[in-house]
Amino acid sequence: MSQATTEGIQVRVETHFLPERSDPVQGLWLYVYQVTITNQGEQEVQIISRHWIITNAHGVEEHVRGSGVVGQHPTLAPGQCFQYTSACPLDTPMGTMHGSYELVTQEGRRFDAVIAPFMLAEPHTVN
Repeated sequence: MSQATTEGIQVRVETHFLPERSDPVQGLWLYVYQVTITNQGEQEVQIISRHWIITNAHGVEEHVRGSGVVGQHPTLAPGQCFQYTSACPLDTPMGTMHGSYELVTQEGRRFDAVIAPFMLAEPHTVN
């Protein structure tokens, strides 16, 4: 699990390996991750975009940028949270992810909320 708080926006991520959807012989390991974004601040914010940095076990990075999250641009009032689940395929048994969400306040100020690094790994590959 990873957790970071930026300007009152807490981002928590939990991951799970999906052996039934993976095919190591073909070089595919699939991981699902659940993100919870909680507004612990005093202003309403809206999620504008995302930037993920995915790194495989060989150190090869892939940058994924996009509008919103899971096709949405949720608005979070103070105390509210938004949760979603997504997946990440890797071509190695282990890797990491981290990144940021771009948010905008009611006044139009934009800032990035940090997504702390987390590991993607088959349970038996981590000691």
